[in-house]
Amino acid sequence: MSSEMNRKRRKSKGQSEVKNHNFTKLVNDKTFSPIEIGNLRKISDSAIRILSEIGMSDAPEELCDLILEYGGKLEGNRLLYPTNLIESTIKRHQRVILLAGQTADNDLQVGGNYVYAGTGGAAPNLQNHKTKQYVPSKLKDLYDAARLADKLPNISFFSRSLVAGDIENPLDFDLSTAAASLAGTSKHVMVQAAHFTHVKAIAELCYQIAGGEENFRKRPFLSLHINHAVPPLRFDPENVKVMIEAVKLGIPVHCNVFGQLGASSPVTIAGSVSQTLAETLAGLVLVNILDPKASSIAGPRPMITDLRTGGMAGGAPEQIMATGVAVQVLRYWEIPCSVIAGATDSKLIDFQSGYEKALTINSAAQTGANLITQAAGSQASLMGINYGAMVADNELIGAIFRSNIIPEVSDETLMHESIREVVNNEGHYLGHPETYARMKSDFYYPEIAERKSLEEWADSDQLDMGQRADYQASKILKEYWPNHLSKEITDYLSNRFPLDLNRSNK
Repeated sequence: MSSEMNRKRRKSKGQSEVKNHNFTKLVNDKTFSPIEIGNLRKISDSAIRILSEIGMSDAPEELCDLILEYGGKLEGNRLLYPTNLIESTIKRHQRVILLAGQTADNDLQVGGNYVYAGTGGAAPNLQNHKTKQYVPSKLKDLYDAARLADKLPNISFFSRSLVAGDIENPLDFDLSTAAASLAGTSKHVMVQAAHFTHVKAIAELCYQIAGGEENFRKRPFLSLHINHAVPPLRFDPENVKVMIEAVKLGIPVHCNVFGQLGASSPVTIAGSVSQTLAETLAGLVLVNILDPKASSIAGPRPMITDLRTGGMAGGAPEQIMATGVAVQVLRYWEIPCSVIAGATDSKLIDFQSGYEKALTINSAAQTGANLITQAAGSQASLMGINYGAMVADNELIGAIFRSNIIPEVSDETLMHESIREVVNNEGHYLGHPETYARMKSDFYYPEIAERKSLEEWADSDQLDMGQRADYQASKILKEYWPNHLSKEITDYLSNRFPLDLNRSNK
């Protein structure tokens, strides 16, 4: 198409009225299945067999007592789960779980064919957009990340992306993290607890914001990431206690396991996924015993290790397959799940960052992962967050979700009569009513990706996408202040924690 035609299209009547269509979720009922059904069943059976025949070590006493009561066995230091208990958990697990927002429009229905993408990583560093240096993050940086996520439409939840390095006391650290996240966004928040005694304090903060414990239990707007297992096949006793306390207090839990292929899990994808799923099941079974109605989400993270260096390689092509196989098994079990995707090894918003994130996030979406964490802002193998990357990744997520919506094929969309009309009259579709109507509903329009004509680009500042994303992030953080909390709660949080939350009212 000529540059003259491009200019006419941009100046056409009504085009300025077109608003971008946001893609905050994907409803994926045509998933990519990397392995065939027979091998899928083999991995499923292997995971159950690992947990029942090899078992888990370092189980705390309260967990041992529960599993033994249901027919489990102790062989030395290893706790073996009974097969019927594992299979019963899979069969009885809730198929769809509500992870609420503080506002109803941010509710997530986790499970089935729903796919959402958000932040994550708990990175210790924030990248300065001017110097490009990574510096230790602070509580204010976490709050700013939450504000940014609140504004970016395709980021559906805020999983703590940065750590508050300026808060030393462990309890204050966990409470401040929850407060900053909940104040920064009305979207669902995911945090962690370092000790089981901290869970009650986090719950009480949530109850206060919700207007009572019952309100929170009905609409839980915060959930806990819990790494209950330390591969290979060991429990983290402290995190098991965190899980028990969270279930008691009505906080949804993510049963997460990080196994590094070739390091803490087998070097083959099939073996690594089988072990990781077994470790994940160990947490899901516990939750089911404690309360069959409790909300739990499977979080297998079979991560790829660069065997030359020992470092994590979150953008590796093998990561796509490992994640895809794990998700395929969980969809076979019909258990809501979350995965990591977008964990680029790049330190900048560059070509490497773009292709690693696009490949891993797109594949996670296509396999049907319900929650995709670390999908926005994560850089440097999860060691840093870049605000500009959050903006760029928001656009990437929208494009990926749009590209995975299967086109409708019907008499209307085949447009036979419209084709007849156009070829016998104007000879093009630019002014056709259907074109104008569908350009508002059927297309995703990027805001920072480059779509200028060559002439316009030559006359512009010629900024790359990373520079444009940095500018947009700075603009949002300067101008946008969420106001979903009441003044009473805002004042309380401002007085209780080192946060300046009243700037939005100034």
